[in-house]
Amino acid sequence: MDTKWYTLSALLRMGFLLYGMWQDATMRVKFTDVDYYVFTDAAQFVTKGQSPFLRSTYRYTPLLAWILTPNIWMSNVFGKLVFITFDLLVGHLLYQILHQFGHSKSTCQYSALLWLFNPLCATVSSRGNAESVIAWLVLMALSLLLQGRIAASAVFYALSVHFKIYPVVFALPLYLYLGIPSGASSSSSHKAVDVGRKYKEQNSSRSNVLELLLSLGPNRKRVIFISTAAAVLGSLTAIFYWMYGWKFLFETYLYHIVRGDIRHNFSPYFYLLYLTSSPETGVPLCLRLLVFLPQAFLLLALAFKFYRHPGLCWFLSVFVFVAFNKVCTSQYFLWYLSLVPLIIPDLDLKLSSMVRLVLLWLAAQAAWLLPAYLLEFEGQNTFLLIWFAGLLFLGANTFIVHRIITAYQPAKQKR
Repeated sequence: MDTKWYTLSALLRMGFLLYGMWQDATMRVKFTDVDYYVFTDAAQFVTKGQSPFLRSTYRYTPLLAWILTPNIWMSNVFGKLVFITFDLLVGHLLYQILHQFGHSKSTCQYSALLWLFNPLCATVSSRGNAESVIAWLVLMALSLLLQGRIAASAVFYALSVHFKIYPVVFALPLYLYLGIPSGASSSSSHKAVDVGRKYKEQNSSRSNVLELLLSLGPNRKRVIFISTAAAVLGSLTAIFYWMYGWKFLFETYLYHIVRGDIRHNFSPYFYLLYLTSSPETGVPLCLRLLVFLPQAFLLLALAFKFYRHPGLCWFLSVFVFVAFNKVCTSQYFLWYLSLVPLIIPDLDLKLSSMVRLVLLWLAAQAAWLLPAYLLEFEGQNTFLLIWFAGLLFLGANTFIVHRIITAYQPAKQKR
């Protein structure tokens, strides 16, 4: 891709960064993300030889605090520059993956620009949010997988799970994809398309279902991937557990599983969790785990249906995971926005239809933001309205998933 696009997108982010420094210095409402202060405080504990988990609400890998130690002894802007750099690397990696899918140079470029010049993505990294690092790790795992570099892909996948646990939703699609015969799993797009077409033609046969079940056993690629990922993730977990104990294990991994956040958010479960919580024990643990069932069912279905198309499958998996999650905030939207450029070229949709889907997604958020504002800043009792708006947002997301699935045309890929 032309260097000028990277230069312009970098200047865009630097503009946001400089504006943010001015706003932080002159305005009551800060531009910098609250999490960035949490990261910096944790890094300060690390520079003193202490645990980053001494900082309350730090629920990330200690690696992040270590990486941001220059925030303490050099400049507190260092971390933002790191996140901006990874933000640009994500755009470059999207271009490379689209090229691996077999798209033309212009298609790869225009799709990558959807990330590089997305104001939401640029703002998030400039405010000091680390989501760009996670996005880069996930895309590196996908890119290496498509190249057939199984062990290297497993390393980056393990690192992505260690940084933030949500990439576990790609585990089953990964496992199934690694079961495709070597001749069919080539990164060459025309081979993948031919295999996908044959699979669709035969999918109605019961014998194929039986063959699929029998193919779930381990093979060489699966053993390499699982053993490598387990070694990397297990080693990091063991080292940090030895250094920081149970606090690390709970805050980095377990908290996100048993979390029972009752603050208002986009989740359709928000009001249920709010009403069933108690001041003494919070939300019942059984209920926190029970709400995972719809997610688990949908992720299982998507994996078996679309695993041969990893770009689509990974996007749908994380999109559905976020939409049906018990806690859903705007920060989570970046998890799937980094995968959107991978599927845009294969959607048989007019530009006007794509714009309508985006406007529907934004309008559903706006419908939620109004009662949320009235609750947060005006003190009005709008809990029921927030819950209803959350249901509307879920409905909008469901419709978008349906349209993407029906419009997906992998046969459009060129050799």
